[in-house]
Amino acid sequence: MRRDVEFNAEGVTLRGWLYTPDDGAGPFPTVVMAHGYSAVKEMYLDRFAELFAEAGVGALVFDNRNHGASDGEPRGEIDPWQQVRDYRHAITYATTLDEVDADRIGVWGSSYSGGHVIVVAAIDRRVKCVVSQVPLISGHHNARRLVRADFLASVRQAFDDDRARRFAGEAPAMIPVVDEDPMAASALPTADSYSWFTKTHELRAPSWRNECTLRSVEMFWEYEPGTYLPYISPTPFLLVVAEGDHLTVADLAIAGFDRAHEPKKLVIAPGGHFDAYVDGFDVAGTAARDWFAEHLAGGKG
Repeated sequence: MRRDVEFNAEGVTLRGWLYTPDDGAGPFPTVVMAHGYSAVKEMYLDRFAELFAEAGVGALVFDNRNHGASDGEPRGEIDPWQQVRDYRHAITYATTLDEVDADRIGVWGSSYSGGHVIVVAAIDRRVKCVVSQVPLISGHHNARRLVRADFLASVRQAFDDDRARRFAGEAPAMIPVVDEDPMAASALPTADSYSWFTKTHELRAPSWRNECTLRSVEMFWEYEPGTYLPYISPTPFLLVVAEGDHLTVADLAIAGFDRAHEPKKLVIAPGGHFDAYVDGFDVAGTAARDWFAEHLAGGKG
């Protein structure tokens, strides 16, 4: 069962869906979920939430502020620390719902939000279980893998120029999230990023917009969620890595797994970064479902 929900995140209304299992009586263990960089909930989060609900685990799925159905300005702004705080607002909201067991809350995130849930699980002990799928581990190191060394100076100059214009009262500069030409200026400069976002936008996510503020990219470069990996324990931690991921680079995620403590589990999914949502969903989704069923629902489902 799915119903529309909305909640106040300290002055900004966030909107999404609440999934509850069709069988059994609540309150249910529940997973809080949001999407990655610029993505909206229609970009396959329903598939994961439905799978969790079939296993007896509810899901609160919401759009990040400034995106999709949620409010917030400027549109297209992607502030990782604000999104971390919004996960925590969503957890608070979930604990007020009759359908939700407030003592059995999990978090799931993917890509950028895969980094967010590492942070949330480390600092918020209301979280009893976490799944991080194809996550960003280090903004600094990841940016140096995505941006050619001879382009770094010009990108930094663009950040500085934008900061100067904002100081003078101008609006934040905008940049495409993806571009057909991976050498053109964009936030996610890989061919598979362009293909997945544009196709998924056409197929199932009309509210997605191919733009973000330039300072969102600067904030990406500054963001280091992997520093929180040692502090997740003793919360059960599942890391799902795509073996061919060159966006949130696979070897950085696997190295990060070594810094986390028990209980933990690593799953290597086939394909690249975006296959976890589609062609690799049977591996990524099933692994997450089973982890939540074991650690939130006591093996039920």
